[in-house]
Amino acid sequence: MKSDHKQLKKDYQQSLRPMGIFLIRNNRTDQVFVGSSTDLPGSINRHKFQLTAGGHPNKKLQADWNELGEQNFAFEIVDELTAEVGVKRDYREELRVLEKMWLERLKPFGERGYNIVKLSRAELLRRIAANSRER
Repeated sequence: MKSDHKQLKKDYQQSLRPMGIFLIRNNRTDQVFVGSSTDLPGSINRHKFQLTAGGHPNKKLQADWNELGEQNFAFEIVDELTAEVGVKRDYREELRVLEKMWLERLKPFGERGYNIVKLSRAELLRRIAANSRER
């Protein structure tokens, strides 16, 4: 029994996980949250769990979920990145570029969605330096 469990675990760890871009869509307002993942089923499951448990890090999304209910939201995979079989490679940079393209296309910020504008490294460093000078 233990060896079966170990083999299943090993098979899972070695399997190619679907990766790509997903949306959480508010069907009432058509607002979306855009995300990327190297494990789409795992990420979607995590977001569903966090929302259901009331602990999602995106407070605006969580508030709408609480108010409207799960039945008014849809989880969609909008773009997949196919891993090369037998090639061990880090796809995170490609996923970041793909996510950036979807963010530029959908612009899910402010009233249009749940994403928060990410600051560039230079802007982030400028803000940190400004906060340090103020202290």
